[in-house]
Amino acid sequence: MAEDTPVWFVTGCSTGFGREIAKQVLCKGWRIAMTARNVASLEDLVTGNEDRALPLKLDVTVPSEIEKAVAEAEARFSRVDVLVNNAGYGYFSGIEEGEDAEIRRQFETNVFGLNTVTLKVLPGMRACRKGHIFNFSSIGGLIAYPALGYYNASKFAVEALSEALAKEARPLGINVTIVEPGGFRTDWAGRSVIESSIEIEDYAETAGAYRKGLKAGSGQQDGDPVRAAAAVIKAYETENPPLRLLLSAQAYNRAMERLDELRQNFEQWKDVTLSADFPK
Repeated sequence: MAEDTPVWFVTGCSTGFGREIAKQVLCKGWRIAMTARNVASLEDLVTGNEDRALPLKLDVTVPSEIEKAVAEAEARFSRVDVLVNNAGYGYFSGIEEGEDAEIRRQFETNVFGLNTVTLKVLPGMRACRKGHIFNFSSIGGLIAYPALGYYNASKFAVEALSEALAKEARPLGINVTIVEPGGFRTDWAGRSVIESSIEIEDYAETAGAYRKGLKAGSGQQDGDPVRAAAAVIKAYETENPPLRLLLSAQAYNRAMERLDELRQNFEQWKDVTLSADFPK
């Protein structure tokens, strides 16, 4: 095993983006600590790669499991060069339809779990004065949609944490990239999603209709998880990695529309905005 090959730590490797990233990391001949709540789901990835692949049980909502997993990865490989915070899931609910326990669970996984993993990996990266952190957000981290408000709020939080960390850590040799996929053929809108049991008729044409559309389109999205994983690998290998990495034509087009909407809003209210300062 080459000791100079990069060491990756990837959360949520049982399915979707995490699994495809793990496959491509191994194909590159690199080393990886791959995590999942059900570690048995990783057995096929480890077979034939035992010297380079470390399977770890990890539920990112359990701090003791995070601490143990990172410690085992660093003990096995001596360091972590690349962290991919991929673990997360969607929650379909109108704002008024949200269930408190599920809202909190959404944030525990998508925000606090991601942040705790990052905090455990950062000291080692700082000591080495190098590293790259990929935090999975979404196009829904830039734009909010009906029926996805709580999921969007969690991803907006990921955007803010990641952008601040990028400014703090870059002088230490640590890069941060926010990954913003559009619709992909993963389990996100299918088996993995949690849906509110509350449906209010007044929101049938907004949140209700959007819920139905998301479920109906599951498995038919344009985004290819294999190509998305390749894009993450490319961002790691480039000399100047991006702060934000949009994935899919849908994500790019919606992000551009969002920029236009923001500019139009800001310009329309420019006079009122400027009038809020003390007179000069």
